[in-house]
Amino acid sequence: MKISKLLLLLAVLGLGAGTTVMYSGIVNVAADEPHSDLVYWLLEETRENSIAKASRNIVVPDLSDPELLLTGGTDYEFMCSTCHLKPGQKESDMSLGLYPAPPNLALTHEDHGHEEHGDDDADQTARKNFWVIKHGIKASGMPAWGITHDDQRIWAMVAFMKQLPNLTPEQYQVLTAID
Repeated sequence: MKISKLLLLLAVLGLGAGTTVMYSGIVNVAADEPHSDLVYWLLEETRENSIAKASRNIVVPDLSDPELLLTGGTDYEFMCSTCHLKPGQKESDMSLGLYPAPPNLALTHEDHGHEEHGDDDADQTARKNFWVIKHGIKASGMPAWGITHDDQRIWAMVAFMKQLPNLTPEQYQVLTAID
């Protein structure tokens, strides 16, 4: 009985503390000031584990089809490059203004300054990219493109993103040009 009362008291205190923080306005939500290290770590871990769980059973198609590369390139140029950048580009108004900063997908995982969580193989990375493009990420600026794009078109973007770090600015220009 004592343990039940203690747990109930802790729950009420936790709810009261949470309500106080929520309504007091003391949490700074400005995108131009970073989270504390603890909050940033909690959010990153939560996001990465959620994406890994949600994407683990997605079947990855053959991403080597050249048609996917062309289709995905055009979509990447118009839908992604403003935030995730192009080969040779280091920043944009959007990439500077978003927090957390979106990864520069024209760079390898090691080079773009975002940690790669886990020991992902190429298929797992493709699954995660597909899931993120399709469903987006809440409160990050990453939209859910699955609302307006079918899976084939999303896989084309994944195929393009897989090749993006290997492209020169000139190759990128050719692959993203509209006929």
